[in-house]
Order: sequence, then structure tokens, then C-alpha cells
Amino acid sequence: MSNGQWYPPEWPARIRALASGELTAVSPRRAATVMLLRDDTSGPDGAGPSVHMLRRRTSMAFAGGAYAYPGGGVDPRDDDHLVGWAGPSLETWAGRLGVGTAAEAQAVVCAAVRETYEEAGVLLAGPTAGTVVSDTTGADWEADRQALVDRELSFAGFLDRRGLVLRSDLLAAWARWITPAFEPRRYDTWFFVAALPEGQRTRNASTEADRTVWIRPGDATDGYDKGELLMMPPTVATLRALRPYGTAAEALKAADSQNLAPVLAEARMEGDELVLSWPGHDEFTKHVPTSGGSASPSAGDGTDGNPS
Repeated sequence: MSNGQWYPPEWPARIRALASGELTAVSPRRAATVMLLRDDTSGPDGAGPSVHMLRRRTSMAFAGGAYAYPGGGVDPRDDDHLVGWAGPSLETWAGRLGVGTAAEAQAVVCAAVRETYEEAGVLLAGPTAGTVVSDTTGADWEADRQALVDRELSFAGFLDRRGLVLRSDLLAAWARWITPAFEPRRYDTWFFVAALPEGQRTRNASTEADRTVWIRPGDATDGYDKGELLMMPPTVATLRALRPYGTAAEALKAADSQNLAPVLAEARMEGDELVLSWPGHDEFTKHVPTSGGSASPSAGDGTDGNPS
């Protein structure tokens, strides 16, 4: 391949199986992922935001070695009760995210903030609506973070225990991608942008990542185009969309104008080829010969449109 698009070898068989009725699509699980930004003045061309990315361990069965953002699935417990909240109302968030209730909106935003804390050690919350936690590096913080990872503690419970207010005003929704229907594990993923809070630092707290980097969106997509950095379509598309902005604040301000219509891959036959495409994103179109290979679905744990 000429670029760094990750393409699972089992996809053609799974697509054929879905088309023939041998495979039933599973319902996607809701998820969130965060493009954490900070302004960078170290480059030769002046200021510009960098984005925090994780590289999935090469030993992982799915997308090993691919770069992604911190993210993961919604925890149903996060809409059990109202949490301390700052920023746009839950009703406003529900409208922006395209969900039906305030509780659903809270669960999605909580997932975004929780996963950023779990995987990057950055917490978008504070004691009051106008403050943010400045240091989460102590042993007691780490114990709580691990309890969240192990799902021994809900994020709503964590906020209550700490007396914290979730700073939803530090987040902005950017895009929404849904895992293709032929994948065995599917996610309906909202992509958010957020600026790194002053005083906090990122770290690799994820067991699924072997490396973390701060990289400019343009440098990341250039690496992808050269085949040097492995990524999935949602990652590349969101990075390309960030390229025009000179600061993290500009990107957050621009989020309100981003289209949150879900992007879902489509598969169709054209002659002897199977064509896989993502509407509105022609660069990811794949033409797959239909000769050879089994029509039976293969095992896998795909998460294209993934939460990370």
C-alpha cells in the first residue's frame, strides 16, 4: 500500500458473508475519543497545535502499530445520576451529539473525559466550574485511575468521591464515525477536541499502547501519506480536518461548525470487484477482488470507527 491505511485481511470474507446473509450485523456500542491539543511553537514554521496520540502495541491482533487517540466505550453507569457539571447544559449536548436524552449525553461526555484520564492521565474536571485539577500524579490519584480502568469505580462515582465538576466546556464535539456493519465488534464513536489544561501533563497510562507522541496534524498525515505511520480512516480524516488551525483555541472554536452526521462504511459490488467506501471520504475507498477466499466470516475484533 502506498499510504499507512490499516486494512484487515479478513474484511473481504466478512463483507461477502454479510451480503449473503451468513453474517448478522451487531449493534454498535457507543464510545468516545479525544483529540487532546496543545500549542506548539517549537517548529520552524511557527506556532501550531500538536495532538496527543497513542501507538497501539504491535502485538495486538487488531490494528497493531496503528496511531490513534485516547478513547473507549461508554460505561452505562455514567448516566445513573447527574454529576457535577460545568459548561453547556446536558440538553444542549444531547442536541449537538444527536442523542435522545440528557442522560445519554452525559454518558458520552463522561466517556470522553474518563478515557482521557485513564489513557493519558489528563483530567478535564475541577473543584468548581471555573477551575481544573492541576496535578493528578499522586498515589491516591493513581489508585482511583486504576479503579476506573478495572471498572471497579464508575466515573460518576469518581467525580462524586473527589468532589469534582466535569468541565464539559473544555470539550467540543468534532466528528462521529460508526464501525462498518461487517465488523464483529462495532462502535458508534464521537470524536472530541480539547486543550491540555495548564499544569497537567500527558503520560502513557494505557496498557494497549507502547508509545505516545505529541505531533502536529500535518506531520502526522504526511507520515501517513508516505506510509510511515499506520492509521485507520477516522484518525486520518480528523487529523486532516485539524490542519488549518493555528492554535488549539481556534480548533475548539471551529468545532461547532463541524458536521456530526455519522460516517459509516459502505460495501458494494462493481463487476468482479468489491468496493469498500466511506461516504464523503473518497481517499479511503478500497477495491477488493472477489475471486478466492472463503465467504465465511473470520474471527477478529475490529473497531474501525474505533474509540481510540
